Amino acid sequence: MDLLREQEQKSRANDYVHEVYELVKKRNPGEKEFLQATREIFDSLRPVFLKHPEFMHNGILERITEPDRVISFRVAWEDDTGKVQVNRGFRVQFNNSIGPYKGGIRFHPTVNSSIMKFLAFEQTFKNALTGMPIGGGKGGSDFDPKGKSEREIMRFTQSFITELSKYIGADMDVPAGDIGVGKREIGFMFGQYNRLKGGFEAGVFTGKDPNHGGSLGRKEATGYGCVYFVEEMLKGKGDSFAGKKVIVSGSGNVATYAMEKAIELGATVLACSDSSGYIYDPEGINVETVKKLKEFDNKRIQEYTKFHKHAVYYEGCNNIWSVACDIALPCATQNELEETDAALLTANGVKAVGEGANMPCTEEAVHAFQANGVLFAPGKAANAGGVAVSAMEMSQNSMRLSWTVEEVDEKLKVVMKNIYRSCFDAAEDYGYPGNFVVGANIAGFLKVADAMVAHGIH
Repeated sequence: MDLLREQEQKSRANDYVHEVYELVKKRNPGEKEFLQATREIFDSLRPVFLKHPEFMHNGILERITEPDRVISFRVAWEDDTGKVQVNRGFRVQFNNSIGPYKGGIRFHPTVNSSIMKFLAFEQTFKNALTGMPIGGGKGGSDFDPKGKSEREIMRFTQSFITELSKYIGADMDVPAGDIGVGKREIGFMFGQYNRLKGGFEAGVFTGKDPNHGGSLGRKEATGYGCVYFVEEMLKGKGDSFAGKKVIVSGSGNVATYAMEKAIELGATVLACSDSSGYIYDPEGINVETVKKLKEFDNKRIQEYTKFHKHAVYYEGCNNIWSVACDIALPCATQNELEETDAALLTANGVKAVGEGANMPCTEEAVHAFQANGVLFAPGKAANAGGVAVSAMEMSQNSMRLSWTVEEVDEKLKVVMKNIYRSCFDAAEDYGYPGNFVVGANIAGFLKVADAMVAHGIH
């Protein structure tokens, strides 16, 4: 009788997940990134509803997949020739059950509502994993900062934030940077916001210049945090970064500081990339050269070969996965690593993969890694270090304090260890030992779902 009842409950849970996903597909036609993110979460959550039927009764899955609000607006601005340009701006405020909306702003020509919703959805669970009181949101524009003058970028960001300022605040929604948005752009937005509000609201943005209310250690945090999480996975197998060969896609903040921390832990980084191609340095990537090229000179990664004659540049950034390595850290953009890349990395002996970017591996690639016993750290867990330090910046702003970079780094290490442990324990508890994708999804979901039940239906 108990077995029959258990089978009925399991069937009911499976039916519930299937029915809600079909509803999500119907409501969001053509939004492939958002549907990919929801499908991956749903696949992990089936055992949760078997243990927690109250979540079905409270319609948690239906509610958690529908954003609180999606804001879309026109951004008109004037370029250096005096011509008026028009872009589209977005802010998706997905879920604030455990704190104010928190998530970056992205300026990139690929930005659309599907990408914004997928990122905000992922951000909700990532933020929950940090253990800090922050909800999930994301924003951006299809504006391309490449090739624009500093004055053009300033005029655009001021126009962008003039509209967005109606919907954000230190206790409501706290944006940060993302692709195409660094401390310069945050500075322009912060200045315009305070000008409009007629005061000084320090905690409304994170990712600010440390001289103007930002946190030390913020730009390093996502890359460092990714390496800390992967290091914990390796420790679980009696291993470490020491002596390992590593490849890292990208050469922005996340990639640069992931390389820096991996090298500090004893690894050799053989390759990194940008959108044009990748460099291979058999003697190990010199991170200081990459910083000079990308942070200060705004040059393409190909220029690295001018400083290091033994390095080789290859056109086409996707081919970076052909480089044999022990550890791969995709830190560029979504869906950059496909199933064929995963097969190649596996054949070449990769032991661990850590997602420094948001959903950089396709579903097929993730399954390929897991099927071959490769340790896999999903982005919502592995790259949560950046938003964790952003939450620390919010705390420092509230208390009118500034922590040292050493203090921030120590706090970051603790956060990443706790995230690892939460993912590990959830995977064990729900019958998927060693599966950090399932563990991260369940651990993040449970925290948000519990808060939603506690707060009633709204």
